This record gives sequence, structure tokens and C-alpha cells, in this order.
Amino acid sequence: MRHTANETSTTTLTRLIKALDAKHPVTITYLKEEKDQAGRKTGRLVETVRTIEVYDVVVSAAGDILLKAMDRETGESRSFRLDRIEAYTVHRSAYTVARPATDEPKARPARGLATVTVLYPVDLPITARIDLLADALAA
Repeated sequence: MRHTANETSTTTLTRLIKALDAKHPVTITYLKEEKDQAGRKTGRLVETVRTIEVYDVVVSAAGDILLKAMDRETGESRSFRLDRIEAYTVHRSAYTVARPATDEPKARPARGLATVTVLYPVDLPITARIDLLADALAA
């Protein structure tokens, strides 16, 4: 298990992109925002452990790096902020959760959150892809 407090966010992102390229699932210890019984966010962060299958890395309009991933527990697509991942383990097994087709409409449209997908050539070394992502963050 790797603790994100012991490495830079670039190193964490590099390892997670390598897991994406190899189609290896990742177990993360993540801080999610707690919700009350009515479903409203309370502002309190609670720790949760999830095994995810990353399929995209995007940068939000707010500048947060988001991992788009399938949650193995629920089988649903979720977004995870890189800065809220406390620890992670990359597994050697293969992906098992089916991804939604790209032309399917989303069940719940996102409101107030714009994301920018960073496209990069697959044949570039991982460090070049990280540089491209860093440039997109700076823009």
C-alpha cells in the first residue's frame, strides 16, 4: 500500500495512469463527503475503501484532477478527486466491471461541474503524458 502523503501528486498520478494503461484495478482509501439522512452534504469527510477500475483522467473546471472509474462494489461509474486519495494499492488482476457505452445518456446529468478531458497520444512515455496533463492544469 502506498500512502499519498509520502509521495508527490505527480508520482501518485503517474502510478495510477500506469494502472489505467495496464488495466489493473486499484484499491483506494478515499475521503468522501458525508451526507445526512436527507442526502445533503454535511461538509465532513469520512474515510472509505473502494476497489476501482480507472478508465479516464480529467481536470475539472475548478482545477481538480479527477479519476473516472468503475466502482467494483456497486458496478457504477464514479469520479474520485486525486487530492482526496489517502492510500492506494495497484493490483495485478484484470478489469472485470463492464463500462457504459460512450453514446449512452447519463442517468443523472452533472450540474455546475465542467470537465476538460486531456487527450494524449498513447505511444508517449508516461512522463510525457504527465507533462501534458500538468500543462493542461496550468492553462
